[in-house]
Amino acid sequence: MTPTERTVSDDYTGDVSDGSAQRRTLSHAAIVKTSVGPMDNNAYLVVCSRTGSALLIDAANDAETLRALVASAAPRVELVVTTHQHADHWQALSALVAATGAPTAAHPLDADPLPVVPDTLLHDGDRVTVGDVDVDVIHLRGHTPGSIALAVTDPADGRVHLFTGDSLFPGGVGKTDGPENFESLLNDVETKLFARFDDSTVVYPGHGKDTTLGAERPHLGEWRERGW
Repeated sequence: MTPTERTVSDDYTGDVSDGSAQRRTLSHAAIVKTSVGPMDNNAYLVVCSRTGSALLIDAANDAETLRALVASAAPRVELVVTTHQHADHWQALSALVAATGAPTAAHPLDADPLPVVPDTLLHDGDRVTVGDVDVDVIHLRGHTPGSIALAVTDPADGRVHLFTGDSLFPGGVGKTDGPENFESLLNDVETKLFARFDDSTVVYPGHGKDTTLGAERPHLGEWRERGW
């Protein structure tokens, strides 16, 4: 194995806190997850099975690690999406754009702080396509003004795979800076995620392990009552 290669395990657990890379296979795509940087940010590749075209979600940190992962698992990155403006989610963005030549995308309300001007501005309800993979854009206000989630539906079983950035985690919504933003975020999460998608939906957050909407749904009332 050369220094530019990265081992990817097909034993998918969703726990990559040790810096490992894991692959989950869908009927039309593969999801590759790894953790990078001092804040254990998750970075994801969604790779079309037929074409090899890939979407990179959050070029968060450790540019060399991500370049090696791309070289091993997704040499044809066609789009890099940043889920929100916080710096721990884009430290490697410039380097990955330079390495891949891929265009970038983000929500307009979070575009200005990014080190690379987005080629595409994403709005609620937009859909982007990478190879055969359709990706739906969902705007979630509260953690930041322009946070987005990305939804990929497996056409074989209808199961949704939801990349939520820092807006939804196991155990609650993302951090907000006051009651008004908390209310906004929880309302959006309830109406745009929990009301739209079923319990089998897999949640891939910006940090930490995966969860499902079914595991989190019973606790929505608790989250609202506690206020965070």
